[in-house]
Amino acid sequence: MLHKKIIAISAIALSVVLFSCSEGVKKEPKPVDVQELTKDKPETHGTELKESDITLSNPLDQSMVKTGKEIYDLKCSACHRLTTEKLVGPGWKDVTKIRKPLWIMNMITNVDMMLETDPEAQKLLEQCMVRMPNQNLTVPQAREVVEFMRSNDGEK
Repeated sequence: MLHKKIIAISAIALSVVLFSCSEGVKKEPKPVDVQELTKDKPETHGTELKESDITLSNPLDQSMVKTGKEIYDLKCSACHRLTTEKLVGPGWKDVTKIRKPLWIMNMITNVDMMLETDPEAQKLLEQCMVRMPNQNLTVPQAREVVEFMRSNDGEK
């Protein structure tokens, strides 16, 4: 008799567990609030920039130049020199004189798109023979790098 009660209680407990598990499966997942995820976070890479997204300062913003240099030292200097010397990637000297800030920032934040669609980026890939890695820089960080590049090219 005790054995039958244990089996019955076990069967009830098992059915409760199975029922509660299946209820969790049936529930609709809570929608993700993208605004909440990105709140207080800087704009990230992945969206093609337009000319209206970029405002250059004149004179140079020295705090942006400083931060841009720190980014260069950390993420860019292994492949790019501040001279015309090609290392892995092309040298940066006078790059802001031959490329528009929009092009530079798109190359920094959207390297895959640029290498797929931009003829100048494709020529650089042929010359360097190494695909530029995505450094996951935000748009504001890319803007700071451009300010540093402008400084490197002699702008004041």
